[in-house]
Amino acid sequence: MKSALIVWGGWDGHEPQQTAELYASILQENGFQVEVSDTLDSYLDAGKMASLSLVVPVWTMGTITGEQEKGLLDAVKSGVGCGGWHGGMGDSFRNNTEYQFMVGGQWVAHPGGIIDYEVNIIDHKDPITAGIADFKMHSEQYYMHVDPSNEVLATTTFFGGHDGISWIKGCVMPVVWKRMYGAGRVFYSSLGHVRSDFDVPEVREIVKRGLIWASR
Repeated sequence: MKSALIVWGGWDGHEPQQTAELYASILQENGFQVEVSDTLDSYLDAGKMASLSLVVPVWTMGTITGEQEKGLLDAVKSGVGCGGWHGGMGDSFRNNTEYQFMVGGQWVAHPGGIIDYEVNIIDHKDPITAGIADFKMHSEQYYMHVDPSNEVLATTTFFGGHDGISWIKGCVMPVVWKRMYGAGRVFYSSLGHVRSDFDVPEVREIVKRGLIWASR
């Protein structure tokens, strides 16, 4: 049986506990044995970390010690999969560039806050996005600094009409990607600001598929 560790915490505005519990249930329904933790010290048990199929960080902002970060990154480098969403993975530890290197990107802005925008699927053959059509969102549209080595599966386009930030008009931004970090598969989706965002069927399905793909 595959095993997953979900570690939640940080800023409460992203509803880390609620989203962690949602995907704990979804992963269990898909054959995973799941442990849910609310402490970054979970990354310190090297033996347990190495035995995992998947780790799901759900921790917006906050700080992580060098030993905690090393425990997570070493596990992924060794082949443990890593996957997550929105600020819970893409805006976790702003001073930790090696963690950001593993993720493949870092949040920097969401012009206009909660707005209407479109997600465009650009890879219709990948198992994470196959059969999913473009869809609308009413949530935060993440502007991110993104690693060019990512394999991008979905994007969004900024229209430059929010907060006076006109210079990003027409910018096409990755929303869903996958990558490698050492021997580990890494999946990320910028969708999922709060628990209710996962009521959008496409969002829920993409993250489910992405986590399953990342797991070894």
